Amino acid sequence: MPTEGQRLQKVLAAAGVASRRVSEQLIVEGRVEVNGHIVTELGSRIDPATDLVAVDGVAVQLDTAKRYYMLNKPRGVVSSMRDEQGRPDLTRFTKDLDERVYNVGRLDAETSGLLLLTNDGELAHVLAHPSFGVEKTYIAKVRGRVTPATLQRLKTGIELDDGPIHADRARILQAQGDARHSMVELTLHSGRNRIVRRMLDAVGHPVVDLVRRSFGPLNLGTLRSGAMRELTKVELGQLLTLSRAADAGRKGKR
Repeated sequence: MPTEGQRLQKVLAAAGVASRRVSEQLIVEGRVEVNGHIVTELGSRIDPATDLVAVDGVAVQLDTAKRYYMLNKPRGVVSSMRDEQGRPDLTRFTKDLDERVYNVGRLDAETSGLLLLTNDGELAHVLAHPSFGVEKTYIAKVRGRVTPATLQRLKTGIELDDGPIHADRARILQAQGDARHSMVELTLHSGRNRIVRRMLDAVGHPVVDLVRRSFGPLNLGTLRSGAMRELTKVELGQLLTLSRAADAGRKGKR
């Protein structure tokens, strides 16, 4: 451990993990990692700008200037901070924030649901990187009655113009829909443009309405359409842990 920098327990307390006294107890109990190594010495010092800290295996954000928001994007809003065509964009939700934030990935204008906004460029880059492919779950209202055989096709894989694709999970929501429509839940990793709409169209069930319910460990829950909130500490820890693991895996493949 370096002799310069800030005391680990002080950094943990400043990050809101726990009080300094409780943070000291966490260190002594071997529950704190710095750069992947367990630290148990109370005199340990770190550099909050460069060192990566985790408690009980969950990543901690030491930079208190970083912000993370979950938005339930309504239909008709484009996933951009400035739309050259003058369409409704994300600035209507971010204009009153003290810091500039940007969306991680995109939802097409007619798709509603979970969109992550942050000023953490490093995390945004990792989560949006094609080689990572964060898991996303959508609920789609489609035309026609979807059969189990169609679901199996989606899971086995279909061929689109830009290559093959398959859903990780797919199920029919039996409690929803009417005689002319079905409600389908799809989970997949792909970030390809309008991928869910194109998949369902390819199997003969055009999308009428589409909502993204989850993004990685984040879930919309009861957040109403057009509402935005900061991530909880638990959600942020899960997201940072996921992105750090993905980044480490991506760097390890180089």
